Amino acid sequence: MSTLRRSRNFWILWVTTVVLACLSNAVAQASYKVTDLGAEGSDNLGCAMSVNNEGWTEIMAGSLPPGQQDNIFGTLLNGRALIDVAGFKFDLGTLGGPNSWMNWGEINDFGQIVGYSETAVPDPNGEDICGFGTHLTCSPFLWQFFHMSALPTLGGNNGQASAINNRGQIVGFAENGTVDSSCQPGRTNNRIQLPVLWEKSNHGTYKAQPLPTGSDPDGDAFWINDQGQAVGDTGTCGDATVHAVSWENGIVSPPLPDFGTGAIAQGNNNRGQIVGTVGSADNTTQYGALWQNGVLTNLGILPGDFGGLASGINDRGQVVGSNFDSNFNWSHGFIYEDGVMTDLNTLFPASSNLFAVMANKINERGQISGMAIVRSGPDAGNIHAFLATPAHQSMGKSVAEVAPTRPKSNLPANAGEQHLQRFGLVHLGR
Repeated sequence: MSTLRRSRNFWILWVTTVVLACLSNAVAQASYKVTDLGAEGSDNLGCAMSVNNEGWTEIMAGSLPPGQQDNIFGTLLNGRALIDVAGFKFDLGTLGGPNSWMNWGEINDFGQIVGYSETAVPDPNGEDICGFGTHLTCSPFLWQFFHMSALPTLGGNNGQASAINNRGQIVGFAENGTVDSSCQPGRTNNRIQLPVLWEKSNHGTYKAQPLPTGSDPDGDAFWINDQGQAVGDTGTCGDATVHAVSWENGIVSPPLPDFGTGAIAQGNNNRGQIVGTVGSADNTTQYGALWQNGVLTNLGILPGDFGGLASGINDRGQVVGSNFDSNFNWSHGFIYEDGVMTDLNTLFPASSNLFAVMANKINERGQISGMAIVRSGPDAGNIHAFLATPAHQSMGKSVAEVAPTRPKSNLPANAGEQHLQRFGLVHLGR
């Protein structure tokens, strides 16, 4: 399976970002103020997926089998979507089922949030689109004014919403109910999934509009900027290459440049810059990618890491993303600026006690949302969500100085070994 395709199958589980810079020139930031957003109750995973320009975060709170909580291929046991506002957390609830979740599940500046939730209704075709093993129908949702409401699909039973801009436009994917002929026999989730734009009708309700997928049968839209330009990917249910694309005014772009093994577009800003992940030419790994003016820039990876992806970009062109190791454990959150990739742990003060392993999104204030390993104390080795805010002051020693290598999480060293022979582009979403 291609690197991109594997990415496509799991993109939902993980992506977290840590701290980012806020200067408009090439001078590196002095430090970040890192706020530990923790985990919830007995959950072993806390991950800040998205952050708006007010500094409000959307958090994934869930549990995986012990030792899998920071592995790309971990099995999700339960999960809830939360909002954190200045340290106050609020559970968004569900649409009747036990779990809710998100891809990045953008929170816009008006506090509107999107994601997906299980209902109480078993899927009549046995699908498990939400990914919790319950085989309940999975509905895209919009949360606003302390209420979660379902968004319509395209005639099928399931869908997921990924992002909402400040104009209230929402993107994600939805099923149309048709069996996907490109799926392999025996595949659980075997209905056509199409990228969707949800917009308000004249009656104030949201209507689902399918976005074109070119010559591919399937697709997914991951992000939308305030100009209404959306990005995502198209592909097939099987092992074929996934193509990074963008949409504007209902028209799909030609595939964005890649190295012949596929790519996924995961975020864009209001200047038309796009970030995501691109498969290596030999199809053995993947790298963070930046597309601007039709040109692909391979962001590379940090020394010692195996692969990576870029998931967020603000209007200053600051990019954040995550690297993973050869066992597919998240290893470092990074910021990429002016052609240089920097490990966020070199910008975090040691006093933060968090080692950033993921960086997901960055807002216009330079704040970064992400996921980190607790370095010491009673929660040592646990996975916490964080919000990093630029703080232009001396920080003393950095996390990287006191922890030059990734600290051990509560994760067996061989947790990812069974996946090494089936690595495909890590999509993490469908």
